[in-house]
Amino acid sequence: MRARSIPLPLALALAAALPAADRPNIVFVYTDDQARWGAAAYGNPDVRTPSLDRLAREGALFLNAFTLTPVCSPSRATCFTGRYPSELGIEDWIDPKTEPEVGLSPDAVTWPKLLRAAGYRTGLIGKWHLGTAPRFHPARNGFDRFTGFLGGGAAPMDPTLEVDGKERRLAGAASEVLADAAISFLKEVRADPRAAVRPFLLCLHFRAPHAPYAPVPGEDSRPYEGIEIAVPKVDGLPAERVKRLTREYYASVTCMDRNLGRVLSALDELGLASSTLVLFSSDNGYMIGHHGLHHKGNAAWIVEGKQGPRPNCFEEAIRVPLLARWPGVVKPGTRVEAVVSNLDIFPSVLDAARVPAPADYRDRGRSLLPLLRGERSAAWDEALLGQYDMHHYVRAPMRMLRTPRWKLVRHLGPGGMDELYDLERDPGELSNLAAAPEAQEALVRLRAELDRRRRAVGDVAR
Repeated sequence: MRARSIPLPLALALAAALPAADRPNIVFVYTDDQARWGAAAYGNPDVRTPSLDRLAREGALFLNAFTLTPVCSPSRATCFTGRYPSELGIEDWIDPKTEPEVGLSPDAVTWPKLLRAAGYRTGLIGKWHLGTAPRFHPARNGFDRFTGFLGGGAAPMDPTLEVDGKERRLAGAASEVLADAAISFLKEVRADPRAAVRPFLLCLHFRAPHAPYAPVPGEDSRPYEGIEIAVPKVDGLPAERVKRLTREYYASVTCMDRNLGRVLSALDELGLASSTLVLFSSDNGYMIGHHGLHHKGNAAWIVEGKQGPRPNCFEEAIRVPLLARWPGVVKPGTRVEAVVSNLDIFPSVLDAARVPAPADYRDRGRSLLPLLRGERSAAWDEALLGQYDMHHYVRAPMRMLRTPRWKLVRHLGPGGMDELYDLERDPGELSNLAAAPEAQEALVRLRAELDRRRRAVGDVAR
């Protein structure tokens, strides 16, 4: 929590009065189910992501970025509020059909809401997935403009979106349609007579590469036709099926990346790039064959001979890409090794925009700006508390404590087990050491620290 010595309304008014040159425009790009391994900048030669490569060259690439919940709705809620899912009442992905009363409260403190109050023009293009009831609408949570879909998914081609308050089916690949709307927003704010004194926030939330991955335009799928694709080495893995799924996943990523490139070009052409902070990340990671699984924290077995869900917090499900480009502030080619999470987006955006949070509001994250400026503190805490209460398919509450050396995952339901991995010696998380005699000292220590961190955020229900 950052202490404030003046009332919030006055602080917001003072922030709004700052010259636009002192407050960057902000473009926050969020993909859906894009794992860290789904970006070439992180060392995967099989996937083509030239726009993400460009952001990495021109800005900063975070090598150890995580989501604290490996499914979309709670991860997105944490990103917008800087709070844990247990504090928000959003514990799993929201099913609009069975959970119409679940969503991000209009009373929640979000950074889009605070930026709008401080004079930013705000827009959300794409996925929301934080409630479909009118009281949960993006307009109630900080956005002047919304073009997108309220639920968890849209078709990869010819999607149906809310446009100007009405649903419309739009022709084209979803990533192209969303990029078109984002570019239109940029042109509108550039033409606004107040553009010189009023910065903007654009949240562009692609639905890619969420399943179903296909179809996408041929120019995005052709690079993967007829080429060998590396897949995880797991006994019983249906290799050809996994290769097909991975090709389709990569094509979806490439379609998103190509359209991200169109948005970056629009920033250049409109003369906005030099005054704009671009943040890129994903709501959670993903697995296609990794550990014998398919999907994310609510994955199911894909290996032959096994069926059903496998709730998890494996590295592939929680590691996400995170890139930041801010000309004049972030040195091109910066690599950040510190462990960071989606909790840190809230304070980072407010810090960049010079917008205060309420004095009594306790966000749980830390501003990433010192890291972006190369000013990492020796006291930076690299342990993470993860929360996931899976209740679709099977009830499986989980809590995670991850340190640079160890990962403890506690399954809290009846008959639940512990998973303990030595990430230094076993980065692939192949050997569960929870019952190993040589790991008992670490297990006891990690359990105690997990409990301490849970108590600190009021997570004591189980």
